Amino acid sequence: MAETILVLNAGSSSVKFSVFLSTGAELELWLRGQAEGLFTAPRFVAKDAGGKVVSERSWKEGESLGHEGAISHLIDFLRSTRGEQRLVAVGHRVVHGGVEYSEPTRVTPEVLRALEKLIPLAPLHQPHNLGPIRHLLEQMPNLPQVACFDTAFHRAQPELAQAFALPEEITDRGVRRYGFHGLSYEYIASALPGVDPRAAAGKVVVAHLGNGSSMCAMQAGRSVASTMGFTAVDGLPMGTRCGSIDPGVMLYLMDELKMDARAIEKLIYQESGLLGVSGISSDMRVLLSSDAPRAKLAVELFVYRIGRELGSLVAALGGLDAVVFTAGIGEHAVPIRARVIQGAGWLGLTLDATANASGGPRITASSSRVAAYVIPTNEELMIARHTRGAILRA
Repeated sequence: MAETILVLNAGSSSVKFSVFLSTGAELELWLRGQAEGLFTAPRFVAKDAGGKVVSERSWKEGESLGHEGAISHLIDFLRSTRGEQRLVAVGHRVVHGGVEYSEPTRVTPEVLRALEKLIPLAPLHQPHNLGPIRHLLEQMPNLPQVACFDTAFHRAQPELAQAFALPEEITDRGVRRYGFHGLSYEYIASALPGVDPRAAAGKVVVAHLGNGSSMCAMQAGRSVASTMGFTAVDGLPMGTRCGSIDPGVMLYLMDELKMDARAIEKLIYQESGLLGVSGISSDMRVLLSSDAPRAKLAVELFVYRIGRELGSLVAALGGLDAVVFTAGIGEHAVPIRARVIQGAGWLGLTLDATANASGGPRITASSSRVAAYVIPTNEELMIARHTRGAILRA
């Protein structure tokens, strides 16, 4: 009987899932899909590894399924579908592991309570990540669950890279630079040796560019510095998030515009970034195809900030051997990659326009002193690997 591992990534109104077959030393994608619109117009879809729809269901407009209902429907679907396959574990993407959790962790009621205490550090993400864990602990207490943390990869950073210049008593409350997208960076670190072993052993900056964007400096596959800090709103401009901003702007918004914490939260997380600057869309594809001046400005600002952060991360590394582009924009937006590489000519990068247009993997000229690559990320596979490893160690 084949064993399967379920990977869950729960958001505010959706649950994305992947199911992997564990065959010997390999993990093979079997199914993937999502339940979305959980509180408005729920819809469930599951596809096989080739993208063919194998199950689909919609609920009435206004009907609330919620996370618990979505998980229950998913489990029922898997029971009716998997045949000879046996579900052996569930792996969860959990945004925040705080200082304590620096590796994938088998979830117990005690661990869940500890993770709930981290909700103030990631109030927009952590509660949704933990909901399915709590539900499965109640409904299927003997099913192993493993929490995989987006912050864990960055716990290897030097203490200086994690510090804010704040009083000790505030730092001791957990206010520090954590960094996020760690599961994506960890996957790239595992894949890069197969693409460029020399670069993988050296100094690399990975640009995870998507609706959520960040960059990470890696030395021999370990995180040295990252653009995201205490929260996932820091660093680069993103689809709807503002990225780095002078803290004094927050004081101005409170004093002059009388905005409270929730209004500022909505502004910096949902109304800024590419959407806020362009006034058109948070989708890079839309902005690249638009002739509107504000759309062009949003793209230019995005590229400019990438260039500035690249220089900062190279300084933290003390040199550069390679740049890697990944995630939705990084993997598919040819013009963005071209502009970033052309702007980084001073670092020794020379674009190969033909290779870039075809998606690489190498998109710099053979004469380029520093290489650049396009490597698709696979956070779900990383979680499945961690989950299998954790239950084997148990």
